[in-house]
This record gives sequence, structure tokens and C-alpha cells, in this order.
Amino acid sequence: MRLTIVALAVAACGVCCADAPKTLKACVFQPPYALDMADVDKSMQWEFDTLKKCDPSLDLIVLPEASDRQGRPRSREESIEAAKKYNAPLLAACAETAKRCGATVFVNALDFSHPSPRNTTFAFDKTGTCVGKYDKEHLTAGEWKKYKFDESYMWKWSEPKVLEIDGVRYAFLTCYDFYFYENFANIARLKPDVIIGCSHQRSDPHSILETIGKFLAYNTGAYLVRSSVSMGPGSPVGGGSMVVAPSGEMLGNMFSRVGTLTVEFDPHAKYLKPMGYGNPPGLHSTYIEVGRRPWKYRPAGSAIIPGFKDAETALPKRLCAHRGFSTVAPENSLPAFGSAVALGATEIEFDLWWTKDGEIVSIHDATLDRVSDGKGKVYEHTYEELAKLDFGSKFGEKKGLKNFAGLRILRFEEILAKLSCHTIMNIHMKDIGKAWDEEHVKKVLRLIDAYDARGHVYFMSSCGPLQDQLARLAPDIPRCMGNGRYDMGRPDIVDMAIKHKCQMVQLFKPYFDQSTIDRAHAAGMRVNVFWSDDPAEARKFLKMGIDTILTNDYLLIANATGLK
Repeated sequence: MRLTIVALAVAACGVCCADAPKTLKACVFQPPYALDMADVDKSMQWEFDTLKKCDPSLDLIVLPEASDRQGRPRSREESIEAAKKYNAPLLAACAETAKRCGATVFVNALDFSHPSPRNTTFAFDKTGTCVGKYDKEHLTAGEWKKYKFDESYMWKWSEPKVLEIDGVRYAFLTCYDFYFYENFANIARLKPDVIIGCSHQRSDPHSILETIGKFLAYNTGAYLVRSSVSMGPGSPVGGGSMVVAPSGEMLGNMFSRVGTLTVEFDPHAKYLKPMGYGNPPGLHSTYIEVGRRPWKYRPAGSAIIPGFKDAETALPKRLCAHRGFSTVAPENSLPAFGSAVALGATEIEFDLWWTKDGEIVSIHDATLDRVSDGKGKVYEHTYEELAKLDFGSKFGEKKGLKNFAGLRILRFEEILAKLSCHTIMNIHMKDIGKAWDEEHVKKVLRLIDAYDARGHVYFMSSCGPLQDQLARLAPDIPRCMGNGRYDMGRPDIVDMAIKHKCQMVQLFKPYFDQSTIDRAHAAGMRVNVFWSDDPAEARKFLKMGIDTILTNDYLLIANATGLK
């Protein structure tokens, strides 16, 4: 049964920002959803029939996600088969409808113009021309793992997509995108008039879908025009095709009904609110920007790299800047780490010790003599005592430089504050042959969590008791078995890694061969090698299957291997 709801909302959004602007008459589709792909032909026929019924009174037509395969495929083969059958006819029908009605049409379908298909929203203007595309920013795990849709673009920086068509600025969200509310402020800064939501969201109840829709419209200052699918008459979940005003007012909601929703509104009518009590009115997003404090939020932005949760596609073979770019700046220092990351390093390695008063600092040796003007053990000094030492002059003496004189010892928190989520951190937990004091380990973990870095760090140690302690206190953080002292009859490193349930091994040249690498890979572990500053040697390691090469001379080896 086809049901049309009409609502007029020209002035529903508060203060109007333009004189007598043109209204948009929007038509939102909510087709039946085929739970069995044997019924997909019926759902698709509904879409084609409803497109034919659209008339020239409409200005905007929106169809849901996966409109070229409107059902629940059980496999990639089923999904592609349905899409290939209906994709071209559907896109042609949308283009024809746009031209016949003089309307803008948005439809989500697979884009087969890439090596692997993409989940894409196509925009057709009133001439029937495709004037833009939006590729879904957040593919579900099923889409890129099970259905093998193209996800390569997801790991790259991108600005929110905005298309201006006939004087209206359109932004986009597709299904799973709706849950990433940290992106709403990013969309708001581009000042869209309408957000097109081609969606499914088949498991959420109607009340949640309304909450998300209202929150989105209010925070972006834009109208939400969302098209979804009916999960069946009376279903408490899914559906919810809707139009929401920037004030948060619900102008129309399909709930579970099959049909279309028609709402007329002025896309340029903005909802203005007081910019704080007693202040003049303005956009909500403008009010928020006045008080925004970026360091209060989760790490985000173009400098963020994929973490371990994305390891299947996002963590290829790579270099690890050992103690930073330690040939150009003092090891375990921000200049060394910053140099490496600025040049593109996707992993850095550094060492952690504890101080007498429980501070966590980055230094390789247990003693101070080699890298500072101090003497004695790191853990026999308080942080205040260590902070008075010079950790830069000795590097300068070797290099004939004075640039780093006066450099202070680096706290673990300082590394996180500058580089959290900007690079993978290979954290070498130094030891004295036994596990750490548990409170020190818990402090390390608290700092990692405070800087939201849990997905971008792993621990490296050659100490079995420490490995077991880390596994118990932080089972979700990957661990790497270090090489230890081979000259003291160290057991096979792969056996040690398996015994302590490590996810990685860090081999020490020259005490390994091809069989060592193969055994580690067969056990499901990534393989690091310590170390290489020689281009030919590094290339040889890659041919042997090494996953990560630690290097002191980051730029030289990056140029030689093409890795980051």
C-alpha cells in the first residue's frame, strides 16, 4: 500500500535568512525491504513504479541506501548479482525522473566505476545529469570484509562532501555514518542547507532514529531528509524515513509504513537561538564554536592514522623509527620523534623506565651516563633530579652540534600529548629481570587511556614475567616478544612468543633466518627486525617477509624501501 504524507514547513524553522526564498517540495521513498532475496524483485519493482508516479510538483526526491539491491543478501555474490541486474536501469530511471519532474534526485547504489564497487549516493540535477557522488564514509565491517566493497578511500583525509545544486547546499550521511556524531560539527562548519540521508539502520527503534535525526539537524543547522526501508507493517525497528527541521522539529516520519513522505520547506530558513542567555540570536553551531576547546576531545583530524583495530587493511609493511629519527636528533626525544613523524613514519619505538618517585620517563639505558651529564641508575633518581640533567649535549658532541644542549629527559605523557594516534607506538618496557611494580604499569595504562591511544600502542619486552603481567592488566593491547640476550643461550624467540601469547616478535640480527620468520608467521604473528640502517639489507629483510623494520636512519631507509 502506497501512503503519502504531506506537511508544510515554510516557517517552522525560526528566523528566515533570506527574503521570500524558494521552498523545496521533498518526496522521501520508503520501499518494502526483502528479508529474503527471492523477494527482491518485488521491492525493486516498487521503486521503479514509485519513480514513475513522481510528478513535476516535486523539487527533491530521495531514495534509501542500496536502492539497486533492496533486500538482505547473504553473500557478496548475491549482493553483486542483484546490483548488476538493477543498477543501470535504476540509475537511468532516476535520471529520467529528475529530467521529467525538473527535480533533484538522490539515490544510493553501487558505483561500479572502481576496481571494487563503492557504496555511493548519486546526485541527478533537473536535467537528468549526474552532478556529483558521495561515497559512504563509514563502511560497516560487513561491507568491506564480507561484501568486499571498496574501502581504500576510508583511510585517507577527506572533507565533508557538500554539493550546491540550484542554490541549495547539500551534505550527506549514509546509514552507519549517522552514528559518528563527532563528524556533525565538521559538517556544520560548511553550512549546509539540507542533509541527504540514504539509509537503512534496520535494527534501531523509531524513538532512537528520531533522537538521532533531531540531534543531527539541530547541531548542523540543516534540514535532514532521510530515506530508509520498511521492515514490515508495525515493525518497531527500521524505517523512520523522515524530514526534520534545524530546530529539531519533526516535520514528518514514516515509521514502518511503506510509501512516500512529502514535505515542503524553505531550505534557507535557519533556526537562530540566543548565543547564551540574554545574548543576540545566532546559529547553534556558531555558538558552539565560540567555546570550542579542541584538546578536550578524542584525537581526530588529518594527522590520525589507522590503529590496530584496522590492522587487516590499514597496517601494511612499515618502518619503525628506532628511538625516533635518532641519527639527526637525540634518541628518545621529541625532536627525534617529531622528525620521524613529520617525514611520514607510521611507527616509532621508545623505551620506558620508572623513576624513584614513580614518574614514567623515556630513556634506553638503565644508567644515565651515555646520554646525559648524570650518573647512576634512572630508577634511583626522582624525576625532579633527572629534570636538572642535560640530555642533549652528548649527542651534539658526537655530531659537532650544539643545537640540543639543555634538552631535558622526556616523560611518557609528553610523548602521548604530542603524538597520540599520529603514529603507532612500539613501547619497549625496560626491566631488571622481573615484572614492574604494578602501580607503575597501571600508571602507564592510565596515561594511554587518558590520551585515547590504546588502539595505537603495543608493548615490547624480552622479560617473560613482565609479558605475563601486561597480558593480565591490558589483554587488549598487543604485545611483542623481544630478542633478549642470545649470547647467553636465549631460548628460541618464537617459542617464547607463543608461550607468552604474544602477537608479534622482534628479531635481532643476525640471530634469525628464514625459518624463524616463517614459523612466526605460521603462528599468526607479525615480525619486526631490529635493526637496519643499510638500504640493501633492508630490502633483503622485506623479501624475507619481515613486516616492520626498525631503523635509526628513518629517511634513508624510507627512500630506499618506499615504506613509511
